[in-house]
Amino acid sequence: MADTVSSFWGPVTSTTEWCEKNYVYSSYIAEFYNTISNIPSVLLAFIGLINALGQRFEKRFSVLHISNMALAIGSMLYHATLQHVQQQSDETPMVWEMLLYIYILYSPDWHYRSTMPTFLFLYGAVFAIAHSHVRFGIGFKLHYGMLCLLCIPRMYKYYIHTEDLSAKRLAKLYVGTLFLGSLCWLSDRFLCKKISHWHVNPQGHALWHVLMGFNSYFANTFLMFCRAQQRGWAPRVVHFMGFFPYVKIQKPKAQ
Repeated sequence: MADTVSSFWGPVTSTTEWCEKNYVYSSYIAEFYNTISNIPSVLLAFIGLINALGQRFEKRFSVLHISNMALAIGSMLYHATLQHVQQQSDETPMVWEMLLYIYILYSPDWHYRSTMPTFLFLYGAVFAIAHSHVRFGIGFKLHYGMLCLLCIPRMYKYYIHTEDLSAKRLAKLYVGTLFLGSLCWLSDRFLCKKISHWHVNPQGHALWHVLMGFNSYFANTFLMFCRAQQRGWAPRVVHFMGFFPYVKIQKPKAQ
């Protein structure tokens, strides 16, 4: 891609570039739209964190929301610089986040409580060290896809065992935003030559960031509902100003 503004960060060293011209608006931001499109993800994760802390959900959900924020910030650094080190600050939190989802999804039925978090922690640490030394390329995408696939059966199980219609709607919104976001990602990745000739670039990867910010929020809220139901906390999905969903719980007095 031809740059129209000089680069503050130097030559591109990341293994992947996206269908957005570099340094069009600022010499400090390589991919402008792909960078700022992560802001909604940070804000949504912050809202989820405030809700988790305010209602004293288990710490796993606070860590999950913080993980979402770290991932979005890492993505901003990556797209702003297109440097390999910053790319790792995007990709490594992606794996950590999926390990957290695996823990939240599977730990309620895991009989040996200390083994799962210990294994997942060590797995995440070993991956981070290995990823800092090796450029996995397509191997990273396959690995990440495998972790995502591990979550699908459990999410489906939670969905079919949930009777609350509002909670089911959260799960449907999760699937819908994932589907639309994937279409945006694929079009930006594989149709870039055609898109580059259009008068207006639809910024598919930036749309992917926005949709995945909502996707994570819907997934987290649904899982918070399911976990509260497991704990007997009488969860309800309520809507702020009649629109924005979050989980409200009522813990027994003994807790």
